[in-house]
Amino acid sequence: MTALLFLIPVALGMGLIGLAAFFWSMKTGQFDDPQGSAERILHDEDRPL
Repeated sequence: MTALLFLIPVALGMGLIGLAAFFWSMKTGQFDDPQGSAERILHDEDRPL
């Protein structure tokens, strides 16, 4: 029982840190890819050898 008193706050803290990192990356534009979608149609990945 005492282990749960330690592990539950640690798990919640790690989850909050991960959520904060995700929101920070969204705010700073880490997931923005304006050229990727536009150029992806031009690449032929199914080209025969």
